[in-house]
This record gives sequence, C-alpha cells and structure tokens, in this order.
Amino acid sequence: MARIVFTTLGTLGDLHPMISIGLELRQRGHDVVFVTHQVYQSKIKALGFEFHSMRPDFTAMNDPQEMARMMDLKTGQEYMVCKWANPSLRDMYTDLLNVAKNADFIFSGEGVIATPLVAEKLGMQWASSAMVPMGFFSVYDLPILAAFPGLAKIYKFGPIVNKAVVKFAKLVSNSWAEPIRQLCHELGLSPINYNPFIDNKKYSPYLVVALFSSVIGQPQPDWPKNTVIAGFTFYDGTQGGAELSSELKQFLDVGEPPIVFTLGSAAVMDAGNFYQESIQAVKQLNRRAVLLIGKNPVPENLSEDIIAVDYAPYSQVFPSAAAIVHQGGIGTTAQALRAGRPTLIMPYSHDQPDNAARVEKLGTSRTVPRKQYSAKRVALELNNLLENPEYTSKAMEIGKIIQAEDGVGIACDAIEQQLKII
Repeated sequence: MARIVFTTLGTLGDLHPMISIGLELRQRGHDVVFVTHQVYQSKIKALGFEFHSMRPDFTAMNDPQEMARMMDLKTGQEYMVCKWANPSLRDMYTDLLNVAKNADFIFSGEGVIATPLVAEKLGMQWASSAMVPMGFFSVYDLPILAAFPGLAKIYKFGPIVNKAVVKFAKLVSNSWAEPIRQLCHELGLSPINYNPFIDNKKYSPYLVVALFSSVIGQPQPDWPKNTVIAGFTFYDGTQGGAELSSELKQFLDVGEPPIVFTLGSAAVMDAGNFYQESIQAVKQLNRRAVLLIGKNPVPENLSEDIIAVDYAPYSQVFPSAAAIVHQGGIGTTAQALRAGRPTLIMPYSHDQPDNAARVEKLGTSRTVPRKQYSAKRVALELNNLLENPEYTSKAMEIGKIIQAEDGVGIACDAIEQQLKII
C-alpha cells in the first residue's frame, strides 16, 4: 500500500473534504499523512492520522481582525496571497518537502502553491483537488469575481467576450506570482511562464479531482482533460462521534422546523451584525431559530423560540431546518444542498459570491449582499423562500441527487488508479 501525503491550506471547508477522503483511503489500507496548519493538529491526530505542520499557520482562526482582512470583499484574495501565503512560501516548500520525500504520492489542496515545486524537485506524481467550479476559471462558465461583481453583466455575450475578463483577471493577479517564480529560479526548477492563480496549468498534469457536484459545475471544454468530477465529500465530525447537545436535540424535536443561521468556520470570526439582525428578522416572522455562533458571545435578546450554540454538525441539524442562512462557503453550501433545504446566502468574499450565484440559479436559494443584511431585508427574503413552495421542492430534488453521489468513493478510486501507474 502507498504512503500518501495530504496537504491543504485554509478553512475547515478546505480541510474537511480532505479528511473524508483520507479516512476512506486509510480504510483501504493506505498510509495517509496530513501536512497542514498547526492549528489543526489536535483535530487530525484525534482521528489517528500522522500530522506534520506546514507554514503559514492559520492564526486567523483565533484572530478576528486578521480574519476580517482575509474576508474583505475587495482585497481579501490579494491579502491572503501577497501578505499571508507568499511571505511563507519558502517555509511552506521546506515543510512539505521534508515529509513528501518519504512518501509515494501527494494529494494537494489548490491553495498549496508549493506542491508543484516539491513534486518536480522529488520527481513525484501528484494529484490536485478543485473545491469549487471557480477554480477552473472557464471562459464558458466564468465565475463571479468578488472584487469585480459588475463584470458578470457581460458574461451573457459568451466566450469571446469572456476571454477579455480572463485576461483582465490575469493582469490584476500576475504580479502576485513573482515570489513563486523567484523561488523556482533559485531551486533550478522549470520556470512558471503562466499565471499560477488562474491558468489551469496550476493543476497536476496527472490527475485533477473536482470535489464538487456536477449540479453546480458542469465540465467545460477548457477544463484540464484529466479532471474527474467526484462530487462533494463530507466530514463534519460525525465520523468522530460528534453529536448534537441534548438541549439542541430537544429544541429541534419540539415545535416547527427552525431557521438555522451560520457563518461557517471562518466568516463567523467576523460576524459583524449578522446575529443581531437575524434575531430581529425571525422575531418579525414569528419563527423559531438556531444560531450557530462559534466563539461569539451569546446574544442577550434571545427568546424561548431562539437557541444559540457554538457548534453543531451540519449533517445533523440542517435536515431539521425550514431554511438555512449562511455565508456561501463551499462546505456549508454542500451540506445545505445535501440536506435539501432552501437557503439564503450572505456572501463575504473569495468563492462565496460565485457559490451563491450558482445555487440561486438552481432555484434553491436567494442572495442578499452583506452590506444589505438588515432585519427588514432578511425577513422579506426569508418570507419569499418559505412561502414559495418551489424553493423547497427544488431543494429536495437537488438534495436527492447529491445524496445519491459517492464523492469519496470516486475520488479514492481516481487516486488509486494513479497509484497503479507509479
């Protein structure tokens, strides 16, 4: 059996899909090693995996001001690349190299910009993961750009016009890659004569595993030819025995289905007025609610129809919801789709505006900009969701499709196929 290095950067939305695949590959007899942020060490080791830290650490998980900079609508992406990842590029490379040199294969998250360098240095085969359709930046299916949402108005003119948008995006981000190009030169590796944030050359030449359902992203002519759409892969702690608290269980069992409000694992660190406005909205609607608040203080103005808890496994609470209000991270989006519940999305930055637009097109969701998230607006949007049965009907239809998918199995089969070639 093979020794496989799993490496990823970012939030739990990036880590959890990798954990689900790692658990299955281990069950199949492989030795799975995780190389990721130090902050995730206890989570990984509790699952029995070998763990190695990789810089930069994700200190934003405990620093609201840092998280706010990372989640900024206009500058968040540039900040994460230029101010967070790039300064630690050499450390990232060294940390991954030290572990990978004793391994057979690397399965990499898209944001680990050191993986292609390490793989070339060691002459190793590796596979890429793509968590969201946005990652492929297809001219046939262009994503909503968080910093330039107005560009989406011209997408209807098709690939010829869209190529100009891609060219613009490359121009904006090309300078971000200079530290990567410099490190390649110093290491004597192949020059990076493309944009490693947009061009599909950033992906592995051996295998690209799309870890999202085809219901939100269909294959396009300009995707890498070696792409396998596995589907969503799910992990939220239930495999490790995480359960709902007795208080939350009782709340869900008594009364009408509540509206669930959550900001995932990252945006919750920069919640702003989300929970206060949400409370006022459900009071206007005379609805029950569950607030998943993370480390935020429990709001003072809760009624008996509103419960606030720090965390609950989405797979256990979402199916009991009347609707789900969230930030549009791909992990939360996937869990909501699988639960078959309609959603209201308040996107922050990065892939979230694009994810919100895709599920809105499915007919399962509505979107409200963060700056417009007020009790009055949220109550109006939720009333439209809950009073129009087509949203629930469509959400249930999509939920059945995703429940029938085997993302973990397909991803593991694709990786094992590559291992046979080595």
